[in-house]
Amino acid sequence: MSLFSAAITGVASYVPETTLTNKDLEKIVDTNDEWITSRTGIKKRHILKEPGKATSDMAAKAVQKLLEKTGTDPSEIDMVLCATVTADYNFPDTANLIAFKSDIKNAFCFDINAACSGFLYALTTGCKFVETGAVKKAIVVGADKMSSIVDYTDRTTCVIFGDGAGAVLLEPSADKGIGMQDFLFKGDGSGVEFLFQKGGGSMHPASAETVANKEHFVFQNGRPVFKAAVKAMSSSVIEVMKRNNLTKDDIAWVVPHQANMRIIDAVANMLDFPKDRVMQTIENYGNTTAATLPICLNDYEERLKKGDNVILTAFGGGFTWGASYLKWAY
Repeated sequence: MSLFSAAITGVASYVPETTLTNKDLEKIVDTNDEWITSRTGIKKRHILKEPGKATSDMAAKAVQKLLEKTGTDPSEIDMVLCATVTADYNFPDTANLIAFKSDIKNAFCFDINAACSGFLYALTTGCKFVETGAVKKAIVVGADKMSSIVDYTDRTTCVIFGDGAGAVLLEPSADKGIGMQDFLFKGDGSGVEFLFQKGGGSMHPASAETVANKEHFVFQNGRPVFKAAVKAMSSSVIEVMKRNNLTKDDIAWVVPHQANMRIIDAVANMLDFPKDRVMQTIENYGNTTAATLPICLNDYEERLKKGDNVILTAFGGGFTWGASYLKWAY
C-alpha cells in the first residue's frame, strides 16, 4: 500500500525563440496557411535552430525555471525522468544530461520512450517512486526536438511538429485526496507500420542507404493514426472516469495530447465534454510530442485550482496510449 500520494507541486516549460509560421512553411513546401490550419489547427511552431543545442538544452531550461519557481535547491532532487523520442545520444540517457546542466547532483536519472505518451508514462512512473517514500522530490520532463527528425520536404509531417520542453516537480503528500489518483495504460505494437522512424535503430542502423532513403525522418500514415488515436484516448478517459465514479461534471479539465486539432475535437465530442474545459495549445506550438502535456499544464496553470479533477490522456506511435487522473495540489 502506498504511504503517500504523489502531487505535482510546480510546473514550467521552455520553447525556443525561433518560430516557424504557416506563412514561413509556404516558402519551403507546397502548402498554405488555410490548408494547415483547417487540417491541424496549427498556426506556428517553435524550432531549436542554435548549433550544438539538443533536447537536453531545452529541457534543462524548463527544469531551471521549475527549480526557481518552486524555490527548490537542485541538491534536493532525488530523481529525474525524461520522456523523449529525440534523445541527445543513443546513450547516455538525456535525463542524465539534463541533471548535469541543471546542477542536479544527487539524483538518479533515466529516460522513457513511449512516443507521444511518454510524459504520461513518465509522470505516473515518477509518482510511484514518490508514493512509496523511496523518493522525496522528483522532476519529470517531457522534451523533444522534433525538427531534428522531420523532413521539411514532406508537407504531411513537417507542418505538424515543433520543439519544446516542459517539466513538473513531484512531492509526497500525506493527504491522499490530492495528487495522482489512478491511471490506465495500454499498447499495441502492430501500430508500428503507421507511425515510426525507420532508420537509426538496431533494425536499420545508420548507413549511407538509410540516409539516402530518408529513413531517419518521422513517417506517418495519417488516416489510421487519426482513427486509433481518437478511439484510444476517448476510451481510456471513459474507463478511468468509470473506475473512479466520475461524471463529466466532476472533471475540471481534460488535458489531451496536442497532436492535431481535429483529434482533440473528436475526443471531446466522443466524451461529450465542453470544449472550454479541454486544454488546447496546439495553435502556438504544434505537436511537441512528449512535451505537449507539461506545456499545456504550464500554460493553464493560473486557471487550475487546488482540488480540481484533471484527466490527462495521450496517444503515441507504436502504438501507446492511456489516461491518468489526478487532483490538482495547489
